[in-house]
Amino acid sequence: MDKFVIRGGTPLQGTLRISGAKNSALPCMAAAILTEDEVALENIPDVRDIETERKLLVSMGAEVELGYGRAHHRTRIRCALLSDPVAKYEIVKTMRASSLVLGPLIARTGMARVAMPGGCAIGGRPIDLHIKALQAMGAEITQEHGYLEARAKRLRGAHIVFDKITVTGTEDLLMAAVLAEGETRMENCAREPEVTDLAKLLIAMGAQIEGAGTSTIRVRGVEKLHGAKHRIHPDRIETGTFLVAGAITGGDLTLTGCNPDHLSAVIEKLREVGVQCDLAADSIRVRTPGRLRCANISTEEYPGFPTDMQAQFMALATQAEGTSLVTENIFENRFMHVQELIRMGAHIRVDGRTAAVLGRSPLSAAAVMASDLRASASLVLAALVAEGETIIDRVYHIDRGYERIEEKLRGVGAKIRRIGNVFRESEETAVHVTA
Repeated sequence: MDKFVIRGGTPLQGTLRISGAKNSALPCMAAAILTEDEVALENIPDVRDIETERKLLVSMGAEVELGYGRAHHRTRIRCALLSDPVAKYEIVKTMRASSLVLGPLIARTGMARVAMPGGCAIGGRPIDLHIKALQAMGAEITQEHGYLEARAKRLRGAHIVFDKITVTGTEDLLMAAVLAEGETRMENCAREPEVTDLAKLLIAMGAQIEGAGTSTIRVRGVEKLHGAKHRIHPDRIETGTFLVAGAITGGDLTLTGCNPDHLSAVIEKLREVGVQCDLAADSIRVRTPGRLRCANISTEEYPGFPTDMQAQFMALATQAEGTSLVTENIFENRFMHVQELIRMGAHIRVDGRTAAVLGRSPLSAAAVMASDLRASASLVLAALVAEGETIIDRVYHIDRGYERIEEKLRGVGAKIRRIGNVFRESEETAVHVTA
């Protein structure tokens, strides 16, 4: 099992390029199910979840070509014949996003059998909102032996009001609605950039969609979609993580290939704690001219402060003057990194959904363990300023959503190395798999 070994104390200096968004790439890959034609996606990140999605599509009968290095992070997907429309548990159990194929499978083939998404370290991700909406569109859904089975000759448009904002629910039902008969009106939708990115691809494939990026989306179903080419937008959470890396180390770091508009809440908080952020059209330069100051955050749905940046901000708060309050409103169990930060010398007290972080705590190296994707990022950030050599175990979590994070950090001065059975193949490897 791989580990990171990090020696702290080095300010990060230089330029770092941001990868494509994993949380956009996954639903866009699922959208290829909706057509017999080829869907070509660019700026695909080289992370574990993408490989899992590739295996899933191939297991259903799709042809998937996935290439990195000289292939410039591209994938070509052709779902001409979906011989086995099943999302098998043994494939999707590590990705927690099996529900993303439920909508497109039933829309395209009239049936779907999908493993129930399991809970993860940060809390359960219920699929009841997907089920309720698909039933309103005419699907018959049963649950047995850990699988959902959905059937419908053709979905029909419906008026759907989500009981709570759900990103995957919005994406799943958006994909279901594009081939449904008539018009679907979806209210209380997620407004995340990842939803907008998916809608752009679907429109390029011939879908009729209005309102993506707002709380109300209208979809007029069409008989058939065609192939398309689409470039995945930059990863806003990777961007935010590296902004904190530059700030916490007192460095001078420029991030390129990003979209500052997607990070307004994060940038606002960084400026509040004393970080200088210089914005351009597709780049951000971050510097810390003086001591960091405390600030409170409260996670919210987009465009509020993202839950996926909560753990990273908490690491930053350990180095700020005063006490910062961090309130988690999205997931019920997303403070599992707290105990590991405390092992490194942080002073944090948790009371329900709020953590009080006493700043200016000198951190020291320790052996720590990652519990989930973003928790592992917070431990990397803390290790960058800790005295001594920190060892982070279970870094397979970070491989799910960060592309070669140790190589990117080393390129801007971090003293970080990976030990163990390295997951990555060589940079020039291209994988071509045909069902």
